[in-house]
Formats: sequence, C-alpha cells, structure tokens
Amino acid sequence: MSLTVAHLERVRLDLAYDGSGFHGWAAQPGLRTVEGVLSDALATLFRESVALTVAGRTDAGVHARGQVVHVDVPQDVLAAMPGRSDSEPCVALLRRLNALLARSCDGPKGSSDVVVYRAAVVPEEFDARFSALRRTYTYRVCDEPECFDPLRRHDVLWVTDRLNVPAMNRAAAELLGEHDFISYCKPREGATTVRELQRLDAVRRDNLVEITATADAFCHSMVRTLVGSLLKVGSGARDEGWPRRRLDERLRNGEVIVAPPHPLTLQRVDYPGRGELAARAAQTRHVRGACGC
Repeated sequence: MSLTVAHLERVRLDLAYDGSGFHGWAAQPGLRTVEGVLSDALATLFRESVALTVAGRTDAGVHARGQVVHVDVPQDVLAAMPGRSDSEPCVALLRRLNALLARSCDGPKGSSDVVVYRAAVVPEEFDARFSALRRTYTYRVCDEPECFDPLRRHDVLWVTDRLNVPAMNRAAAELLGEHDFISYCKPREGATTVRELQRLDAVRRDNLVEITATADAFCHSMVRTLVGSLLKVGSGARDEGWPRRRLDERLRNGEVIVAPPHPLTLQRVDYPGRGELAARAAQTRHVRGACGC
C-alpha cells in the first residue's frame, strides 16, 4: 500500500519582537529564545514540530521590527486553520498564532514581546535566508544626559560624551563596499567573512544619534562591532582613519570593540521579485557556503 505524501505550502511570517526577554533568536535548551517560543506556538497549532528558516539570527537582547521566517506546512493543515469560520487560512493562522504568543509572555495581559504581523503563502523558491538581498539594522544612542529617557532604556544606549557625528560618517564612508570584514566579525568555521556593506551612517534625530547599517548579510557581531568602532571615533577616543585601518589589518584581536546589544534593531529584510528568488538563493549559497552565514 502506497502512502500519499502531503503537499507542503511554504508560508512566510513577518514578525517583530522586543529582544529584552530573549536569549537571542536561536533555540537553546533551557533558555527562552524567539525561535523556541515561535516554534512551540506553531507546533501547538500544527500538532507537530516544525523547522524555521530565519533571515537573520539576532543576538541576545537585540530587537526586530522586520524579521522574516519561512516554514513549510502541510496543505491540509493550513486549510484547516479557520475551523468553522470563513477566514482565509493565513488570516486564521495569524490570529491563532498571536494569541498563543501572547500567552507565552510574562507581560501585561493581552500583550506579547513577539508579534507576527503578516502570514502569506509564498513560492517554494522563497528562502527567508538565502533569497534575501539585504538586511538593515539601526542602533540608537542618546548622548545628551538631560534627555535620558528611562522608558527607552531597553532600546537606547546612554553615553555622556557628545558624539561627533560628522567624524563618524567620514570614518563610516571608508568601510563601504565589498571587503573581508574579519576584523569586525566572530568568524564561523567554514564561512566566509566577505560582505558588501551598502550603507553605514549616523544621523542626529530627536535627541538621538541613529546609526544605520545595510549589507547583503552580516557576520556574527558585525553590526555591533562596526557601531562600537564608530562610537570610539565619535567620542574622540580614536581618529577617523582607525576603523579603516582595522579593516585593512584583517585581524580580530584585542582592538575589537563590540557595542551593547540592546539598542540594536533589525529594521527590515529586502527580497527580489518572484521570478528572481531561486537565482538569488542559488547565488547566495554559492558565495556564503553551506552555512549561509
């Protein structure tokens, strides 16, 4: 007797989270992580464990407004999500998933520190990690003590030295382009540290200095190390040419300065059009290696 293999639907989930209560994205035994909480909620809905593919694995304490995940779901399971309602399957999935996520949070009733705000069936060629064109992060700093806001202490770094934003931008401009960023990364075995840094700049806005970084992908700790270096330039502790010299040294040593994680937010992940998804994923796998880092 032959068994019928269930047809799988690939579902894209767009989510946001406050990283303060998580030990990062990746599931870890005994620790609360975004992947762990989301996987548990989906397993409850689907009545079986699921594998998640994420666009970017954020560190402990790092937030996200535009994280992207994909998950493969049996077609009949997805179709059953509305139950007796006339909702679309993905709409029902979204509603039921967020209800479960709210229950997993220790915050005020009805609130959650992770919210899925979009669920949609996508082509099987879509890969949340490999199909991505670029990721954009922001890092927020307050350098005016009279403006320190205790309600923003979980997503803003407080520093007492007034930052020289023009100097930071001049230093940042020297890091743009495709380089080996080993001096700014925690390398993973078998993975390349070559990245294309497409944007790195600082803007003073609403009593904050907002640093934005965009790249095709980021190595482990790369954004926080870039920011840490720029903050040293902004405070006058290092000259404007120091970040570029560190890049050219291609050496991770005691000069590495990693900024704290809590002011960092993954803002968005960009993807190509439907017809280019497969080609982009294949290109990324070739360049990044099997780990896709």
